[in-house]
Amino acid sequence: MISTILMASDGSESSLAAERFAVALAGRIQARLLGLSVVEERLARGFREDGLGVAPPANEPLAAYLKSRADAVGRRVLEQARAQGVESHCESVQGIADDLIVERGQHADLIVLGRDGHGKSYRTGLIGSTVNGVIRKTAKSALVVPAGGQFSGPIVLGFDGSPGSRLAAAVAVDLAKTLGEQVHVFVDSKDKGRAAARFDEVQGLVGSLPVHRVSSTLGRPDVKIVDSAREVRAGLIVMGAFGRNRITEYFLGSNAAAVVRTSPIAVLVAR
Repeated sequence: MISTILMASDGSESSLAAERFAVALAGRIQARLLGLSVVEERLARGFREDGLGVAPPANEPLAAYLKSRADAVGRRVLEQARAQGVESHCESVQGIADDLIVERGQHADLIVLGRDGHGKSYRTGLIGSTVNGVIRKTAKSALVVPAGGQFSGPIVLGFDGSPGSRLAAAVAVDLAKTLGEQVHVFVDSKDKGRAAARFDEVQGLVGSLPVHRVSSTLGRPDVKIVDSAREVRAGLIVMGAFGRNRITEYFLGSNAAAVVRTSPIAVLVAR
C-alpha cells in the first residue's frame, strides 16, 4: 500500500506536471503528501575567488533568491494539496538534490519526480541528472512524470517474468483496485508460447481483477510498450526496476530506462 508520497519539485514545467500528478494520486488513494524543494548547494554557494584577480559577485542576493524560490514551490504544492483535501507538508532544504531526495524518500512509499527539470534545454542526455541520480540510488519505487503527463486512464503493466516485473504487477494491481482502473498487460517475449505463459502468470498474480493483454514483443520492447500505452490512452505505465538481463543496466534495466526517457506517459519504476 502507498500511504506516503514524496513529491520533489524544482518549480519547472515538468515539475508542475509532476506536482499535479502527485496531488491527484494522493487524493485518490488517500495518501499523505510530502513536498520537497532543494536549493542546489553549488548554486547557493555562488562563485569563489580563483586567483585570477577578478572579484566574484556577492553571494547573498543569489542565495536569498534561490531560497525564496524554493519556498514558493512549497507553497504552490501546499495550495494544490489543500484544494484536493490532501494531507500535506512541504519543506525547502539546501544541498545536493538527488542525495536529499533519496534521504527524504526513505520515509515515503513512493517518490514522484518531474522527468526533465530546468536543465532540459541545455543538457545532452535524455533525462535530467537529478532524476537519473535518484532512480539509480534509491531503494524506493519512483514515479517519473514527463511535461504534460496527466493522471487519467488505465494502467499498463510491463511484464517479462522477472522478479522485478512480479513486484511491478503487485504495485499495478494495488493501484488498479484502489483507483478503480483497468490493467492492460504488455508481455515481453518474442516466443508466442512463452508470452502466453507469462500472461497466464500475470492472471494468477492479479487474482479476480480483470486484465487485458495488449501486445507481445514483435520489435523493441521499450517502443512497443509506449505505443501500447498510447493506444489504450493509459495514464500510467508500471514496470520493474530490473528486467531479466541485469548485466546491461546503467541506472536501471535497459527497457525500463528507455521507457522512462522517452514515454509521454508517466512511468512508475517499482522496487
